[in-house]
Amino acid sequence: MQSKFVIVGGGAGGLELACKLGRKFGPEAVMLVDSRLFHIWKPSLHEVAAGTLDVHQEGLSYQMLAHDNRFTFVYGPMLALDAEQRTLTVGAIVSGEEHKEEILPERQIRFDQLVMAVGSTSNYFGVPGAAEYTISLNATEDAERFRLTLLKLLTLAELKKSAQPDAGVDVVIIGGGATGVELAAELREASGVYATYGFRQLHAERDVSITLLEGAPRILAPLPEKVSSAALDLLRQRAVTVVTNTRVTAIDGASVTAGDTVYPAQIVVWAAGIKAPDFLKTLGLPVTRSGQLDVDGTLAVKGYDCIYALGDCAACIGPDGKLVPPRAQAAHQMADYLLETLVRKQKGQPPQSKPYVYRDYGSLVSFGQTTSVGSLMGSLKGLSWFVDGFVARMMYVSLHLMHHKAVLGTVRTGVLAVARFLIKRTTPLVKLH
Repeated sequence: MQSKFVIVGGGAGGLELACKLGRKFGPEAVMLVDSRLFHIWKPSLHEVAAGTLDVHQEGLSYQMLAHDNRFTFVYGPMLALDAEQRTLTVGAIVSGEEHKEEILPERQIRFDQLVMAVGSTSNYFGVPGAAEYTISLNATEDAERFRLTLLKLLTLAELKKSAQPDAGVDVVIIGGGATGVELAAELREASGVYATYGFRQLHAERDVSITLLEGAPRILAPLPEKVSSAALDLLRQRAVTVVTNTRVTAIDGASVTAGDTVYPAQIVVWAAGIKAPDFLKTLGLPVTRSGQLDVDGTLAVKGYDCIYALGDCAACIGPDGKLVPPRAQAAHQMADYLLETLVRKQKGQPPQSKPYVYRDYGSLVSFGQTTSVGSLMGSLKGLSWFVDGFVARMMYVSLHLMHHKAVLGTVRTGVLAVARFLIKRTTPLVKLH
């Protein structure tokens, strides 16, 4: 197999780049490699985990996207790289748990230009039991695992209610960033649907305990304090217990220990940190101490003029000397920058004269299906606006639709925009003040 442009990783940035390149140069020139068959916008995973969004409603087939956007999709995990020969190895796909059957064999792909967009994975910081006893929302299977585990625990609590009136479910979320905060809010809002499963004896706020643990002095620490305060108020209104300035020291199958306090926990979500995938260290490419690929200002992996990296897996230093943050808007901007770089290469034009520069347009945090909070950055340095309620929610949804537009094109986006908005607007607006 051979392609001019090979992109490894079908997350937000990698998929957008593949779609835009495919629409320009066609399937013979553009190839996307991913170990999964479906793409989902990562900020939606907390909704899938809570059960308020069906993964089949949100998930997009890479094969469908490849057909519509004229790129080639290769299903399988990247195993190895020979940078000098410009080849990479894609692993076999095996089905079945007991009687394993090889569906697709191991393959070799030759490339002219390679883009690594493999995202990130959980960083457990050496906390005992974190890897074994927690769920991280990194992919659709993680969200589905959480949803089904919660459903099982709710069912058991319902069955115990007659003989054990205090039976319930204890959920602990570790990490007060956007993922942890959004999941906590969505879980509480989703409690209204418990009765549809036949849980007639469960009272959501009384029987489903949600505790959010954060090591920093406040939740959403990177965002303005006004956003953090508004988020804290919303969580408290939803009967979510928030504990800050606390460090988790151990986790087992029944509890989370933070300092001298032990929190009962039947289901634990880890949202306290991310890192680059470990396999990047095995590829022979330069990596930083954190394991990210070391790139220059043009997003090229240092020492290689044919290999690039974008998104969470790339350690890109901005003009201010700081690392570009691992955020979806950064991956989107990097994809657009690399699009111009690769188009210029294909057309034999000189490279871009300016390096990539990250632009922070602000942050929005979802609080269930009807409201959001966040800040928008102005064109003047240091200028920002606080937004909340309906306006913030509309902006949050628009970010999702912008991503759909990039990967689906204008025709399908119009239908998706209307359908998804109507589905999400099923309950009255929740006001912040």
